[in-house]
Amino acid sequence: MPLIESSLAVLMLWAVIGYLLGSIPFGLVLTRAMGLGNLREIGSGNIGTTNVLRTGNKAAAAATLILDGGKGAAAVLLARFLAGEDAAQLAGLMAFLGHCFPVWLQFKGGKGVATFLGLMLALAWPVGIACCLSWIAAAAVSRISSMGALVSAFAAPIWAYLLGYPASIALAIVLAAIVFWRHAANISRLRAGTEPRIGQK
Repeated sequence: MPLIESSLAVLMLWAVIGYLLGSIPFGLVLTRAMGLGNLREIGSGNIGTTNVLRTGNKAAAAATLILDGGKGAAAVLLARFLAGEDAAQLAGLMAFLGHCFPVWLQFKGGKGVATFLGLMLALAWPVGIACCLSWIAAAAVSRISSMGALVSAFAAPIWAYLLGYPASIALAIVLAAIVFWRHAANISRLRAGTEPRIGQK
């Protein structure tokens, strides 16, 4: 963890800003704006990139990936620039939680993978790149998005340690634990061999 140098008021402010940024449901907004229907009634009902891809619109899925990752990165970078590293980590965590539990959707959001990758890229870019490559490799081999997410999350604290970012290890462990928790149903389907593959409607 980084040294706590900001005041409680500053940290609380960036916690709220991070949460509000993260809670913007870009997948839901984009699919409605593009006339692709109600994302809650498609596939898993999730608001993330993988479920947007099930609409058959790759442009919408790519935009969701970029925007969901971007809001995590924005929270970290803004807080770092205006407050400090402690605020940056807290804002990133809260952006992730905002995506998973958005107040606008009765706290029923996505699983946070794109936001996780985006904030890790902003927090420590070598670790973020390693996490992205871990996701790509695992997803390419398995053709299962959730497998890529789980491998990437599990590897995050390991990459933080190996690449020399000890201050990011604690946050990476917390994020990984939440990713695994949010993927509990996917893990059950992976064990049963029934998890949908990438691109499958």
